[in-house]
Amino acid sequence: MPRFAANLTMLFNEVPFLDRFELAAKAGFDAVEFLFPYAFSATEIKQRLDSHQLTLVLHNLPAGDWDAGERGIACHPDRVAEFRDGVARAITYAKALGVNQLNCLAGKVPAGVPEDVLRQTFVENLRYAAAELKRAGLKLLIEPINTYDIPGFYLNRTAQAAALLDEVGADNAFIQYDIYHAQRMEGELAATALKYLPRIGHIQLADNPGRNEPGTGEINYAFLFAHLDRIGYAGWIGCEYKPAAATEAGLGWRQRLAQ
Repeated sequence: MPRFAANLTMLFNEVPFLDRFELAAKAGFDAVEFLFPYAFSATEIKQRLDSHQLTLVLHNLPAGDWDAGERGIACHPDRVAEFRDGVARAITYAKALGVNQLNCLAGKVPAGVPEDVLRQTFVENLRYAAAELKRAGLKLLIEPINTYDIPGFYLNRTAQAAALLDEVGADNAFIQYDIYHAQRMEGELAATALKYLPRIGHIQLADNPGRNEPGTGEINYAFLFAHLDRIGYAGWIGCEYKPAAATEAGLGWRQRLAQ
């Protein structure tokens, strides 16, 4: 049976962020994830987790100026010091919040930087992050993201992520497999999940088109959830979708599709 975590960046976003923990618990979630904790103190977030008996399963490393459109800086050769400072900050939050894995967003390709420099920068940053996270007992994730939603995003395919992790050579570094992004870039969801299962540390979902809840688009989630059970995926599945209406109104997919 799949284990679902509410993505609080996307779900219950009709209320302030710190109020979403209570709504997630009331909706039957045992776990949550979100993009970033850094606008709040770790104490504030931990209090919400504890009071509603929720497990935090994922958040991201700092990813540059999100409001200005940045989507990560790990492939930017002129921002290595900023990236490393962000790794330290993320570990501090992770230890306080009890999360055991952090996601690294590669970022958009900066103008004028050759491919070999982009790859070298990203690999070296990942090696650094993986080593620092391993000392803290944490896993590092990298996430392919589709280039329709984020044009120019450096890491966009599962095979590319696996090849980069081979080069990084860290035993605590894994792929975050987002079903929505993978469907848009490459399809072959069942075969890809099976092929890369040992490399996948976390899964996220949304349907396509629209990035709404499962059952609203073209992805056969009833089959896919059963397939993930059959092949032995035992991790969390983060619900990182945009509710088509109010969040609560769209939560029936869990009963319909994930038996």
